[in-house]
Amino acid sequence: MWECPDFYPVMVGGWQKGLDTSVPSSARVKHILKNSLDTRRYDYYTMGTYDCATEHYVPDNPAGDEHHLRYDYGNFYASKTFYDPSKQRRILWGWANESDTVDDDKAKGWAGIQAIPRKVWLDHGGKQLLQWPVEEVEALRGKLVSLNDRVIKPGNSVEVTGIQTAQADVEVTFEVPSMEGMEALDPALTYDAQKLCSLWGADKKGGVGPFGLWVLASAKLQEKTAVFFRVFRAVGRNDTKPVVLMCTDPTRSSLSPNLYRPTLAGFVDTDIAQGKITLRCLIDRSVVESFGAGGRTCILSRVYPLLATSKNAHLHVFNNGKVDIKVSHLAAWEMKPALMKGAQL
Repeated sequence: MWECPDFYPVMVGGWQKGLDTSVPSSARVKHILKNSLDTRRYDYYTMGTYDCATEHYVPDNPAGDEHHLRYDYGNFYASKTFYDPSKQRRILWGWANESDTVDDDKAKGWAGIQAIPRKVWLDHGGKQLLQWPVEEVEALRGKLVSLNDRVIKPGNSVEVTGIQTAQADVEVTFEVPSMEGMEALDPALTYDAQKLCSLWGADKKGGVGPFGLWVLASAKLQEKTAVFFRVFRAVGRNDTKPVVLMCTDPTRSSLSPNLYRPTLAGFVDTDIAQGKITLRCLIDRSVVESFGAGGRTCILSRVYPLLATSKNAHLHVFNNGKVDIKVSHLAAWEMKPALMKGAQL
């Protein structure tokens, strides 16, 4: 069943300027048709051309996209966009839904929450949408800590200290100096990122990766949610550039025995052979929103730690691969409470 359909124009050529809904397709404008599919609770989209005279929308690939594009590869559903004429941008709102039973949701105290609003635009190559938290979120940034030019050796991690990280905004740039030791990607999993992540989780040592962040981690790491990249060597593909998997692994996120904790993953359309990749994580107690490679792949995860809460939450950078990973820059901010109509929440 289709739910919450959305239809809107975007500029081609990588322009981030949003467009009013009434703008027709042209050489400089494409249209996005998005739908929420109830069975899996995912938001899918296609891009194409809209003929205002005939009121026909034709996707760029009329035969259908075998491997569907999604806004987000985690708990993100029933989204809608609107045009903001003040700042000339298109804003995406999504619902961070739950995956647990009604009884477990009652025990947690609530079920479902709105995600952080995202600015959305078409990438320069016209292949997919990019997403980034709206700039207003940065007004909530408080105390800052940073790391620069820190090499993470294989099997090691570095804790980021000096701020509370149960509610934090983290931006990090990783440098990958060598692609030697990449594991071969099983051709059967070429398009199944989630299964690939479930088989090759954050604690399974690899070649290039897994490397990334442990967020909402307890002091002794009994609880931790991993947000990471893993790089594979393409097998049997025309495109020989390395395949980058982005994954959120919440399998150790909570000591609660009943919670549903699936791994969540998507592939990142980026050429990591150039040596760098970025990651941004917005952490808010039970929500982890992650944006890989400047918003090319997004994953929202719901996690409910029992130990890693409030001042007991920790943040680490980790590397479980066989090659060194360099953190060229990491910035992490404490996040202040939001203000709604002048009242602090």
